[in-house]
Amino acid sequence: MNIIWLGHGSFRIEIEDQVLLIDPWLTGNPMLAKDQHEAALQDATHILVTHGHFDHTSDIVEISKKTGAPVSAIFELGNLLFAQGAIQGHAYGRGGTISLGNVTATLVPASHSSSIGEDANPRYSGQECGFIIRGEEKVIYISGDTDIMADMQWIGDYHKPDIGLLSAGGYYTMDMAGAAYAARHYFHFETVIPCHYRTFPLLEQSADVLREGLPGVKVIEPEVMKPISL
Repeated sequence: MNIIWLGHGSFRIEIEDQVLLIDPWLTGNPMLAKDQHEAALQDATHILVTHGHFDHTSDIVEISKKTGAPVSAIFELGNLLFAQGAIQGHAYGRGGTISLGNVTATLVPASHSSSIGEDANPRYSGQECGFIIRGEEKVIYISGDTDIMADMQWIGDYHKPDIGLLSAGGYYTMDMAGAAYAARHYFHFETVIPCHYRTFPLLEQSADVLREGLPGVKVIEPEVMKPISL
C-alpha cells in the first residue's frame, strides 16, 4: 500500500486493485505544483469526497471526467456533483459501505460543516464525513475535516483502524494537540499521518506536538508526492 499526500487534505491511496483519490484539490492548492498534477491523477480508479468545501471539491468534476474515475460521497453531495457532470459512483449515507474492487469504503461521521459555493449563495451539500478504508489487511481511518468528537469512540472501537489520516492544522479543524488527544483516547493506531496543515500560515506548520503526544505510535509527517509505503 502506498499513501501519497497531495497537500492539504488530499491523498492518493494505492491499495489492492485500486488507486483512490481522496478530496483531490489541484487548482489553487499551494502545496501541489502544476507539473505534479498528472502524476497525482494517473490511473485513478475512484474518487472519494468527504464534504463540499472548495478545497475538497473544486476540481472533482473535471478530474472525474479526465480520469474516468467515478465519484462517491454522502447522498446530497454525490448528487450535486453528478448533476455537474461527475461520473456517478455512489451517493450513500453514513454507516453505508461500498465495494471498490477488493477495497471497501465506509462513510463515518465528522464534525465540521459542508456547503458548495462559499461566496454569495452557499448550497447545503449534506453532512460532513470521514471514511474507513479496508484493504491489504489494513484499516485506514480518514478523518476528513473534523474536531474531536465523541463519535470517535465507537469508530475506534467498532472499526479498529490501525492507520489514521487526521486533519490536524487547527483553525478549521482540530489542531495537533487535539489530534493527539483523539488518537490516544479513542484509537489504537500503529501509524498516524497528519494532514490539513502547512497549507497556509494560519495553519500549524509542524507535527512535533502530535508526535510528542503519541509515544509508541509511528507519526509520519508526509511530503507531497512522496509515497508512504505501509
